[in-house]
Amino acid sequence: MVTMGRTMVPAGEGRAVRVGAGRRVRVVDVEGGQVGDLFAFSALDPHEHLSAAHTRSVTSRLFPLVGEAFVTDRRRPILALVDDTSPGSHDMLIAACDPARYEALGVPGHASCARNLESALAGLGPAAARPAVAATPQPVNVFMRIPVEEDGRLRWMAAESRAGDAVTFEALMDCVVVVSACPQDLNGINGDGPTPLAIDVL
Repeated sequence: MVTMGRTMVPAGEGRAVRVGAGRRVRVVDVEGGQVGDLFAFSALDPHEHLSAAHTRSVTSRLFPLVGEAFVTDRRRPILALVDDTSPGSHDMLIAACDPARYEALGVPGHASCARNLESALAGLGPAAARPAVAATPQPVNVFMRIPVEEDGRLRWMAAESRAGDAVTFEALMDCVVVVSACPQDLNGINGDGPTPLAIDVL
């Protein structure tokens, strides 16, 4: 657990950081072409979390613009999008990959963002001091390119982020932010395969 500085997120793994209200947290695509599943939880009430569905309802967009906020399942602002140096392709429609997803694809035991979330939160210390996850929240999939066709069909495309591209958020409440460097290697969303991300708490 880190409250300031850089935390490396190895390819296919997840890490958690505590971010105080008013501080900024930046997710960096270290080598380019890597999707990151981002989750955020209130530090004061671990049952309250960033909700993609509630955010879409508030912003009337599939993803907020720079200057707009992500809200929790209680419709309270938790993070604001303050800067984006990537091409701007991000997703809030696709669920985090999980063990059931990989079992259906014929690779039981494969690493997943759902398990990465659990492991990252466990690293925060005793259960009473960290968010509790009864069900995996819908993540904010930074750098993930899932265009919606006119007929409503979704396309799964390789991330177009470049090495060093970053998305920066401002914490609007004390929170815990978790980032998973998505381990998906059975389709092309991560290009030739998963690579690291970095979390900078500024």
